[in-house]
Amino acid sequence: MIVSRMTKHDPELSQLFHALADPTRRRILTRLAERPARVTDLAGPTRLRLPTVMRHLSVLEEAGLIATSKDGRVRTCAIVPEALEPARTWLDEQRAIWEARLDRLEAFAMKAMKERRE
Repeated sequence: MIVSRMTKHDPELSQLFHALADPTRRRILTRLAERPARVTDLAGPTRLRLPTVMRHLSVLEEAGLIATSKDGRVRTCAIVPEALEPARTWLDEQRAIWEARLDRLEAFAMKAMKERRE
């Protein structure tokens, strides 16, 4: 059985999933996957006020999903794709656990059906 270091409460993983839980933040990440963008460019399509967008960006930055830089008065954001790796690892581990459970269930059901026929 696979036991992960993330099986117990992992604050970083929780922070990552919290950041990904919001649809506005996911749309921002999708946009940043194309190329870095200025905060004002990210705010436009959301129809949210700039302070609200800044809070969303802050959550993404705290989770390590984006990095920001400032040039004069212009703040630019860029995605940090490798920050998604802990989530991918956790999901892969969960998939392996559940696939193993389903394999055992299938084997049990097949054995029960075979015994029933005999």
